[in-house]
Amino acid sequence: MSQFHLKAHRMRNFPPLARLRTFEAAARLQSFALAAQELHLTASAISHQIRDLERHFGRALFERRHRQVQTTLEGRRLFESLARLFDALEAACADVQLPTQDQVLSVHCAPSLALKWLGPRLNEFLAAHPGVNIRLTTGADALDLRVVREVDVELSYGAVREMSGLLVVPLGSERIAPLVSPSLLVRRVPAARQIHQLTLIDSTLSPLTWGQWFERHGLSLPARPRPAFDRAAMAIAAAVDGMGVALESTRLAARELERGELVILGEKVFQAVVQPVHFMSVRAGDQHRPAVQAFTGWLTQTVR
Repeated sequence: MSQFHLKAHRMRNFPPLARLRTFEAAARLQSFALAAQELHLTASAISHQIRDLERHFGRALFERRHRQVQTTLEGRRLFESLARLFDALEAACADVQLPTQDQVLSVHCAPSLALKWLGPRLNEFLAAHPGVNIRLTTGADALDLRVVREVDVELSYGAVREMSGLLVVPLGSERIAPLVSPSLLVRRVPAARQIHQLTLIDSTLSPLTWGQWFERHGLSLPARPRPAFDRAAMAIAAAVDGMGVALESTRLAARELERGELVILGEKVFQAVVQPVHFMSVRAGDQHRPAVQAFTGWLTQTVR
């Protein structure tokens, strides 16, 4: 028997979708009464469906208090999973309603690049390509587009492994530099001394570590604790707030540098470190699809 027939004959082991929709509304609103209004049901019907679900799972999903409900730990876990699934289902239904000439393009992007660089520029692409509907998701972990077929283009941060069947292209080279609030700098004090005295902020996913940077410049790495952030945008924000010096991409910090909220420490003293930081991946078989071709062409031109 084929794999398709095995899947076709396998029973789905989950409760009725209507019950799950009721739970999602009640958990999101933290109220049976508000869920009843949204779903055009009675509060009694909501309560009955929730109890059916709790019997199905064999555990409480809500803590019931006087005129108030609150999700239990298990209820919160179920809600977080259902919220993602319902978002995907809503997007799928919206795609079906699109005009037939429109194209949907799913882009998965590193969070800081989406927030600091891609997001502010997407209007330019949409204005030039009004028939393409972008579905943008974010995540720090690189995806394998050979497996995750629902994503068309991935924009990832840091080192990327070459895989057969995929085209991986660096989005140009970026300068990685020590970024600091000008309020922390002391005039006429050498940059090499200041970087030893200031707090160093770790951006844990960065392809260049502080240890590597100090070694490149023939300096000793200060032996003291360093605050660490797993998002470049958070490290940059901490530097703006005066926490210390962040070693990050000037592409991601372009707005802060333009506004004068950050400066490059020792810009004329330390050797510039320039290397690829972000990478674009597409399936080889998809590269000539009109929507993919339009987006990758625009992106390549924009990073120049």
